[in-house]
Amino acid sequence: MHTPTKIQPYSMVNWVSFVAMIVFHAGAVVALFQFSWAMVAWAALFYWIAGGLGICLGYHRLHTHRSFIVPKPLEYFFAICGTLALEGGPISWVATHRLHHQHSDTDYDPHTPRHGGFWAHMGWIVFGDSTHNDTRAMARYAPDLAADGFYRFLNTWHALPLVALGLACYALGGWQAVTWIIFLRVVVGLHATWLVNSATHMWGYKNFDIKDDSKNSWWVALLTFGEGWHNNHHAHPTSARHGMAWWEFDSTWLVIRGMELLGIAKRVRTASLDGYARSEAA
Repeated sequence: MHTPTKIQPYSMVNWVSFVAMIVFHAGAVVALFQFSWAMVAWAALFYWIAGGLGICLGYHRLHTHRSFIVPKPLEYFFAICGTLALEGGPISWVATHRLHHQHSDTDYDPHTPRHGGFWAHMGWIVFGDSTHNDTRAMARYAPDLAADGFYRFLNTWHALPLVALGLACYALGGWQAVTWIIFLRVVVGLHATWLVNSATHMWGYKNFDIKDDSKNSWWVALLTFGEGWHNNHHAHPTSARHGMAWWEFDSTWLVIRGMELLGIAKRVRTASLDGYARSEAA
């Protein structure tokens, strides 16, 4: 893997991300003045589709770490779900996360907390290098995805599924649906994902004594469908199961395990507190 550029925090402004964050946060505030339980339910459903299936299961455990395999059409579906989170395309997301693991908590980690909690949380998005949105630049760190034409297209045009969803929301539910299902849902999802970058590298406990600062956080795990068991994940990155103690609830793992029992997910890799086990069932 190529050596990335050393992080220069707050050396520039990524104006596209900056404006997008203002618009989406403003829209989220507007949603609070248009409350309805129906909108809460719809927003929660798409929060799980985008964040649970798209980011946690798809972008992270499937596309980045290849913790399991599924049929290619389903793999593509999870990637499309991931674009609904407004966290970039699959190639860019995977490349950034692989860089994070390779250089965790150093000046080569894109969202290292060594430059402060705000930088790790969202500063790297707004004031960081904009090349993480460049398909060609990030392809070198995710050559497996870059070799697939579907992923190249989706990475370049990753905003299209979210725009299409926004138009559908407006057509069926007006601006109330847009503010809840698009703006508020996306903002909550972004901050939940960013907490994995920031909070779980600053606070929590460790099951494994490893070199980086990753820690386990129960409350981040609840917000992110099990991603908060971050020390476990950094100790065993390719494990499809992040919650390893009996009480470390990991809803994403339950979905993967369910797909395995149904014969949909195969070659599911798992880790435990007392050892490493790998299933290679064809």
